[in-house]
Amino acid sequence: MFTFLALMPILTVFILLVVLRLPAKYAMTASYLVTALLALFVWHAGAAQVAAATTNGIIVALTILFIVFSAILLLNTLKESGAMLAIRRGFMDITPDRRVQAIIVAWLFCSLVEGSSGYGTPSAVGAPLLLALGFPAMAAVMVVLIIQSTPVSFGAVGTPLLLGVWSGIDNKQDLADSIQPLSISDYLLQITANVGLFHALIGVLIPLILSAFLTRFFGEKKSFVEGLKVWPFALFAGICFTLPYYLVAKYLGPEFPSLVGGFIGLLIIVPAAKRGFLMPKEIFDFGPRESWDQDWLGTLAQEDFDNSVAPKFSVLRAFSPYAIVIGLLIITRVIEPLQAFLTGDSTTIVFSNLFGTEISSKVQLLYSPGTILIITSLLCMGIYGMNKGQVKRSWSVSAKTMVAAAPALLLSVPMVQVFINSGSSIEVATELPAMPILLAQSAAAAFHDTWPLVSPWIGAMGAFIAGSNTISNMMFSYFQWSTASQIGLNTDLAAQVVALQAIGGAAGNMISVHNVVAACAVVGLVNKEGYVIRKTLVAMTYYVVQAGFLGMAVIFGGVIWWLLAVIWPILFLTVMSVTSKSTASKSSSI
Repeated sequence: MFTFLALMPILTVFILLVVLRLPAKYAMTASYLVTALLALFVWHAGAAQVAAATTNGIIVALTILFIVFSAILLLNTLKESGAMLAIRRGFMDITPDRRVQAIIVAWLFCSLVEGSSGYGTPSAVGAPLLLALGFPAMAAVMVVLIIQSTPVSFGAVGTPLLLGVWSGIDNKQDLADSIQPLSISDYLLQITANVGLFHALIGVLIPLILSAFLTRFFGEKKSFVEGLKVWPFALFAGICFTLPYYLVAKYLGPEFPSLVGGFIGLLIIVPAAKRGFLMPKEIFDFGPRESWDQDWLGTLAQEDFDNSVAPKFSVLRAFSPYAIVIGLLIITRVIEPLQAFLTGDSTTIVFSNLFGTEISSKVQLLYSPGTILIITSLLCMGIYGMNKGQVKRSWSVSAKTMVAAAPALLLSVPMVQVFINSGSSIEVATELPAMPILLAQSAAAAFHDTWPLVSPWIGAMGAFIAGSNTISNMMFSYFQWSTASQIGLNTDLAAQVVALQAIGGAAGNMISVHNVVAACAVVGLVNKEGYVIRKTLVAMTYYVVQAGFLGMAVIFGGVIWWLLAVIWPILFLTVMSVTSKSTASKSSSI
């Protein structure tokens, strides 16, 4: 009964947002009320605990809105200055094929951004860029969310592992005794190598999947197969990212796999695409804009670009703001003295022990990606010689877009915080762990002998709820290791299970409610979050199921699990292809 009740907040979100497709602000209002009532009257969390978690959620939501505003401001600055015309022309000179553009911008450029910053920044940077290139708003959001899987475990210079997994397994005496003579640091490196290998084996197909989803949902033919036709180039792009990514994870640690993978991938793929290497013979483009479904469109103005008009700026000068963003992100995350200053006590606003509880919140505005985006937007005034009218319009439109996105975020993040902090705060006869921990314990009891199949789903659930791979790893890494030990796995195999937790936590970012809400906000796609999740949920399912099959094969061996690991991607692509053909034939008959 308690397991079912703990599922109620998730089921409420899923039914209202995904099935019924209600706007997030309504779905999350209902989910918040359900979660708060359960926390108060079933989990006995106490009014102070719920109030503190809610307040912490509001503070986090405001920091996300700051990033949303900053991302839209950079986009509007590039539009007002005329630089976006040159950027668009630059990508068109590489290729007019939308599948290839999506792979370059989302898979490679956004992975580079993820490696340097994380915390939803790839969506804030990549989705507006794709929108400006002529992608429908919903297509831009879907594409950047699908890639928030493989690079995420090593996002923000390795934070999900260095902070998330480390916090989960540190100071656990049974774990420390079990892994001797290894230290926790050495064990973390072992887990890192496992994460890199699993992600590389699964993620190599992500460019192909995002291409196929793009043509299936946004092409005139509604054909999954049309996206699969780019398979030579997509697999090449997948390998160019995942191979250096894995090698860095194995030999250097968790800080730079996504950064190095994205950078090396761009260095190889962009020149290759310009030369036509492995490029598809047929060019894919969206249909005429007037034929687009209204659900694809956001509230941001979609510009019509006249290809006969010469850009005012060179591609290098026009693209320089993105280079500045990447450079500042890397500098502030890699140079330790600067990072220490930006995150230190003097530059951090702390709200300690809210309402007398152990829940605290902090705001680090100088360290926020939003600050970097605003600084870059201000630099654009000089780079492009913008006048006061252009600057005023860019700030005004950005503020209005942020305000429209605010209700959904100000409800979804507090719901998440109450869910996470729902553990009993007083001694009662039925004292329960927090809802996500109870769900994980119930899953462990039910799937004892096939735990590696379930392990990635626990990680994905944590990320779906918390909107963060780091938080998911904090909550569940030790639980995953403990469960692996209880079913008789040695320390090396238990490290594989913890790695599966991190894999699932990364994949869960594709459907995380407040990630989706934030990504939709930066392209003005308000009240259509459920439509996006319906699409990214399918991609996440591929990722998590494949992780489970590989986990069973690596941990327990057996021909059947290796066969399933080989067959599942083929089966997934085949089913999607058949489904798309069936849908297309029904549409044509209608």
